[in-house]
Amino acid sequence: MCYQGAVPRFEPFAGLRYDDDVAPAGEVIAPPYDVVDDDERAALGQRSPYNAIHVELPEDDPSSPLDRYAHAASLFAEWQHEGVLRRDDVPSLYLYRMRFVDELGQQRSTLGVIGAMEMDVANAGVVLPHERTMPKPKGDRLDLLRATGINTSPIWGLSLTPGLAAACEAASDGEGAVTATDDEGVVHELVPVVDPVAIATIAALVGSSPVVIADGHHRYETAIFNREEQRAENGDRDGPHDLVMTLVVELTPNELVVQPIHRVISGLPRDFPLREALVAWFELRPGPSEPGALIVAMRETGALGLVDRDGSTLLVPRPEVEELAEADLDSCRLDVALATLPTHDLTYQHGAANAVGPVTDGRADAAVLLRAAGVEQIADTAHSGHRMPPKTTFFYPKPRTGLVYREVRASR
Repeated sequence: MCYQGAVPRFEPFAGLRYDDDVAPAGEVIAPPYDVVDDDERAALGQRSPYNAIHVELPEDDPSSPLDRYAHAASLFAEWQHEGVLRRDDVPSLYLYRMRFVDELGQQRSTLGVIGAMEMDVANAGVVLPHERTMPKPKGDRLDLLRATGINTSPIWGLSLTPGLAAACEAASDGEGAVTATDDEGVVHELVPVVDPVAIATIAALVGSSPVVIADGHHRYETAIFNREEQRAENGDRDGPHDLVMTLVVELTPNELVVQPIHRVISGLPRDFPLREALVAWFELRPGPSEPGALIVAMRETGALGLVDRDGSTLLVPRPEVEELAEADLDSCRLDVALATLPTHDLTYQHGAANAVGPVTDGRADAAVLLRAAGVEQIADTAHSGHRMPPKTTFFYPKPRTGLVYREVRASR
């Protein structure tokens, strides 16, 4: 596949990594900030004083006059001063493999490469977002980036270049590998690549076609905003702020598992007839009560799944909702229906059991289970210039924070 015009610049960088003798990887890695709840955040923080969660999702320290972002920056500086974090001697790319068992019980592996990718500030089609973002997470990530000057976790990009996975496999000699297993049993492995020929080969492959953002839209847009701030302050000079730490994986079903993010509805007026309101957009059919069986029935019937206090129902889209939906996605279909409901609160949950739980215990009015978007739908949406609604896709497993950090401000 050949692309004309601008393509993404992808470069090695000298990463900051934990000294494994002082801070073993299994004790310090953490999920990305947006999938960590309060209980998991507390557990990770107690696992090690050097756990990545202390800087990825900082908390206020009552004993310190610093806010949580300045506190994260102070911690990061302390870790470097103490030698807990060490800068690699030479710029490297970092092969990143995740080994896991999928929902069908099959052994799977995702292999990609972490480097520094130039941002597409001119909207030239070099980097293609596929989801809309929300303002609150962007503000939080910008405050953290301003304070620390660090890319704490990579955004996740999908390359349209065939052969990238094979090139990564060929470059992996295992030397210097760091391995850790997360709480879900996923094995994460990071291997630095320092060979100039291998680096040039991989960088050329990444740079031969556009990159679709799979995960990390808020961090990407935050990085662009930070770039503009840095250039405004330094006389429009280039520097590390022009690039963002990115994990790039070949866009192929063999390398990717895409799961849906479900919707939880609460705050509707008491006794509001939700099912009657949905009839205008969906044909309602009885559905199995067990969440796993409901998911299977959804796939077989081309339906969404509704779970409320009256039980489970399959929502088969009517032509009326298909005509108004922005794209062939359950998130777009549901958006049409939600826009006609009274004022309500909408939250997002990955995993059917997590979405149904608040309904079962009375904290929510209903949960709507969605089917996953396909890999081709993601690519087509990005190329069309449109974006999916926020929280449409959940790529599994999630790359861990803490295997490598990247400095965005030049070292002083």
